[in-house]
Amino acid sequence: MAKIHHFSLVDPSAQLADDVEVGPFCVIGPNVTLGAGCKLLSHVNINGHTTIGERNIFYPNSSIGCDPQDKKYKGEPTRLVIGDDNVIREHVTIATGTIQDHGITVVGNRNLFMANVHIAHDCIIGDDTILANNVGLAGHSTVANRAIIGGQAGVHQFCRIGEGAMVGGGSILLMDVPPFVICNGNPAEPHGLNIVGLRRAGYDLKALNAFKAAYKMIYRDGLRIAEAIVALDTLIANNPKVARELQLMRDFIATSERGIIRPKSGE
Repeated sequence: MAKIHHFSLVDPSAQLADDVEVGPFCVIGPNVTLGAGCKLLSHVNINGHTTIGERNIFYPNSSIGCDPQDKKYKGEPTRLVIGDDNVIREHVTIATGTIQDHGITVVGNRNLFMANVHIAHDCIIGDDTILANNVGLAGHSTVANRAIIGGQAGVHQFCRIGEGAMVGGGSILLMDVPPFVICNGNPAEPHGLNIVGLRRAGYDLKALNAFKAAYKMIYRDGLRIAEAIVALDTLIANNPKVARELQLMRDFIATSERGIIRPKSGE
């Protein structure tokens, strides 16, 4: 049976795994499911139609499954789904989705959300991301696997941050960030590749050179997007060991609806 502190309120309809630990002054609503090994330290509020996986840790004053901060929201039974092994620090807020999108907010696995992070309605977060203190994601934002967003950064609604990308602290992101690209500023501008992250991921010199060539095609060769896509297709064919990663870059720029971040002037 779940270990529930006597100062907490858990709706009888909530579904808690047998080893869930609920500290003092927590509130868990009727449509909540908490998987094995989850821990709520204290003063945690989990509501909405929220399904949470295993071994997640919620720090004090986090508000999970809260109503969307959207004036169009009228109490529809939209959802939040959170995966496994996430660390959700103090005062983090994660909203459910809205019917104007797919009705669901999704958080993957092994993410770290530092204090005061806000994840708005209909966001999609992948795996192994880090959102530092006070990051704000507006509605319908997407953050892919292993992306890092520095403290105080703000992300405009519908923006996408690609796999392995890094957004500098204090940045204002108004357009999409391609995979493996570093950016910062207001508005954010590209400043090369996340070489440190790529090296830590085990990519060798040949792979890094392929990534650099892709970045050059996108940002330094003066190519239009359609021309860069053609150039990337050739690069992908010539680099089978990192074809998946280069394909991510190619497909990302090809499908960007907001457009990708650009330098104010040539690099």
